Amino acid sequence: MTPNQDVLICGSIAFDTIAVFEGCFRDHILSDNLKSLSVSFFVPTLRKEFGGCAGNIAYNLKLLGGHPVPVGTVGQDADDYLQRLRDLQIDTRLVRVLPDTYTAQCYITTDQDNNQIASFHPGAMLRSAENDLTGHAARWAIVSPDSKDGMFAHAERLHAAGIPFIFDLGQAMPLFDGDDLRRMVAMSSILTANDYEASVIEDRMGQSIAAIAAGLQAAVITRGGEGSTLYAQGEQTDIAPVPVSQIVDPTGCGDAHRAGLLYGLVNDWSLRDACCLANVMGGFKIVSQGPQNHQPSRDQIAATLQRHYGIDAGLA
Repeated sequence: MTPNQDVLICGSIAFDTIAVFEGCFRDHILSDNLKSLSVSFFVPTLRKEFGGCAGNIAYNLKLLGGHPVPVGTVGQDADDYLQRLRDLQIDTRLVRVLPDTYTAQCYITTDQDNNQIASFHPGAMLRSAENDLTGHAARWAIVSPDSKDGMFAHAERLHAAGIPFIFDLGQAMPLFDGDDLRRMVAMSSILTANDYEASVIEDRMGQSIAAIAAGLQAAVITRGGEGSTLYAQGEQTDIAPVPVSQIVDPTGCGDAHRAGLLYGLVNDWSLRDACCLANVMGGFKIVSQGPQNHQPSRDQIAATLQRHYGIDAGLA
């Protein structure tokens, strides 16, 4: 790809440490003793995953042959993550290392009932607004979950530079009230959300997704096993899901979906075809454990796109 095919991927870069407790929390956390809670769980299974929205989207876009440029902040402990990105030939020039902090990380313990106890340390992510992307050209960009200040800073800089971007609210949803959402949507070209986030956006903005989309190039709402819905040019188009053999881990499926959408946008596909590719990428992700461990070839992705949607598109 030529340099003007760059896609700026603004968002979090994080580690996920996931432990499995081979029992049930409910057998060890007694409701009548919560005032003096002190519990310890033996977790023989432990894994550390590379994650964060910017990292996950960049990984998936690279699988497609795109040219992602992640825009994020990491801490003194990020050497292995940075090396991984370089090994994947992902451009790291806009990943800023803050040596006096740790990289954002989430610690998750899961029990046999699939209940989770999680702790999140934002670390370097809290200073993401300091990472100035001004002066870096790109065809498209995405502002994905990050610190609130960082999301606004990136959006304002992209808008000032005339670079169209997707606004992906995601896990940052609790940070944005109605005025915040209106301000962000006014700068963006496309809104993406899952169906629950979409209902919250409608409530806080006092508008339907269809009405919001009328002021944008499009809005794309994912609906899990029911596929996705595209709102564009006054029309609503439902896009069927890609059938999968099993559901292993939904973590990172939204990020994989965004990467497919971005690839289509950069390569001037129709919005519907881009959404179909997005569904394909989500399908490959969900059958793999962790957000960055699936490794479909571009031929496999193209074949799946042809088989399920009848789209014959070569992938660079």
